[in-house]
Amino acid sequence: MKNNNIDAIFQKEINQKFSFNSEVAAVFDDMATRSIPYYRDNIHLITQILKSRKFHSLCDIGCSTGNLLLELSQNLSDVSLFGIDNSSSMLDIARSKARAYGVKIEFIESDILDFDFTFDVVISNYTLQFIRPINRENLLSKIHNSLPQNGIFILSEKLISHNKWLDKELIDIYHNFKKDQGYSNTEISKKREALENILIPYTQEENIALLKKVGFSSVEMIFRFANFATFIAIKE
Repeated sequence: MKNNNIDAIFQKEINQKFSFNSEVAAVFDDMATRSIPYYRDNIHLITQILKSRKFHSLCDIGCSTGNLLLELSQNLSDVSLFGIDNSSSMLDIARSKARAYGVKIEFIESDILDFDFTFDVVISNYTLQFIRPINRENLLSKIHNSLPQNGIFILSEKLISHNKWLDKELIDIYHNFKKDQGYSNTEISKKREALENILIPYTQEENIALLKKVGFSSVEMIFRFANFATFIAIKE
């Protein structure tokens, strides 16, 4: 079941910082598809990679409206699926979609910084970038330590580049992508302003270095388009 509400949030004046409130939840599926390049393709890629792996439990942290978990539920058998989010509005929609599909997914309202992980696979799909940098290492260390041997952590993130010219070019490519999806220059500018100091991206190298620092010896980038990327880290 797809949420067909159209994202028009930034067509009006916004006097507060971005948050995953009920207004955003109502249009999230449209927002994600039109704001994140290859959003659905990346979900499909993650699903295809995990289909060949034998494991018992998986958790999507910052699961929003459950899109990734719903696709996984259609492709994985005998795997317990969990989604964690601190937005009750997002989880209400996720639960409604799971019921519509007739699949069993346990959705948990919690702050992921306080959560005790006990899963074979953990996925962070464009979530870590919203965690304050001072808390990221502790969170990743907790996830790493909780995983069994050969456990998997998958991380999708928006990136920045050290090189100022390249960073500007990639941002321009991204903004052109959003304009192709129907967003106006005003909407793009307003959202970028609302996300300032809320979404704080790292470079590709910083993400890999952080994953290795907390103990993941095997870290690979499996997808990248402009300033968006997905990494897989294995606890060996």
